[in-house]
Amino acid sequence: MNLRRLAAVLRKELLHIVRDWRSLGMALAVPVVLLLLFGYALTLDVDRIPTRIYDQDGTAESRELVERFRGSRFFAVSGLRQGYAEAVHALDAGRALLVVVIPRGYSRRVAEGSAAKVQLLLDGSDSNTASIAAGYAEAVVMAHSMELRERWLERRGAGKLEPPADLRARVLFNNALLSRNFIVPGLIAVILMIIASLLTSLTVAREWENGTMEQLLATPLRPAELLLGKLAAYFLLGAADTAIALVLGVGVFGVPMRGSLLLLALMSGLFLFGALCWGIFLSTVARSQLLAYQASLITSFLPAFLLSGFVFALENMPFAVQQISRIVPARYFVAILHGIFLKGVGLEILWTPALFLLIYAAAVFALARRKLRQKVA
Repeated sequence: MNLRRLAAVLRKELLHIVRDWRSLGMALAVPVVLLLLFGYALTLDVDRIPTRIYDQDGTAESRELVERFRGSRFFAVSGLRQGYAEAVHALDAGRALLVVVIPRGYSRRVAEGSAAKVQLLLDGSDSNTASIAAGYAEAVVMAHSMELRERWLERRGAGKLEPPADLRARVLFNNALLSRNFIVPGLIAVILMIIASLLTSLTVAREWENGTMEQLLATPLRPAELLLGKLAAYFLLGAADTAIALVLGVGVFGVPMRGSLLLLALMSGLFLFGALCWGIFLSTVARSQLLAYQASLITSFLPAFLLSGFVFALENMPFAVQQISRIVPARYFVAILHGIFLKGVGLEILWTPALFLLIYAAAVFALARRKLRQKVA
């Protein structure tokens, strides 16, 4: 291994990256755009649910229930509806996700101590959101029902109604239950996969298409030196993107960083190295930039986005898909990121995914080096 030749390849790739201002701009802008888009636009939190309330009873007790919905941050009550058909039409038109119907006789049934019925109409087009909205609405109605039952018993001298169970929940790691605290750290894995695989998948194929590979073959450059020189240039670019994502995630979105920055840097470097090697391997096999780009998109970016647990819970996927996700390196890196950012744990907990990333990086590097040696031989 000649360090002068390796440094020459590194300098050549850095010059190419700097001169190709569109690729450089895309590489540096992608983390910013994705973080802003996912941090502000994409949220898994179900709150401010568009709600219409049709109060047929119009009494103090029914208005009290309406105010319960108004006072909850989970519901955005736009006003009372004066007709059942109008309330249902709001669901049909997509202006409401939930309609609460309080029937006539609600207050009378409450005063008698009998069951007072309340109807919930939901738009089930998005089944997940509808299920969560129904749970929130049922909790509001049940809390109000318990309060009304206590008043009814107190008026009759039966004493205060005690619930059979005293539930006290304690949320660890993400106390505010904000989805962006879960999404933003995992987004670093997607960003690195985009930069690493998609950009490096073009580097060797570009040499073949431009006819410069023959010039490189005429030099005393060895395959390992060519591989490491190209990797080093994009590794620096990936490190810059990681730093940008870290600053935006912690500084702008307020994601807690409870773990070690050194461990985060080491794990990010390990994952980045493996992703870069995979991109080089695809570029060596394809010899065409278009084919290499498409192969990289299918084998790296899409699995990282869909099968890493970044947005979609792996536990809810079919068993066969869960097994396929076990060979996706981004899955293990996302687990490491969540552990470092949210839980503040170290290698004593994260050694299993870290070991997989190490094996993956070593195997892909050996594969890329072997394939490159065959191509330049």
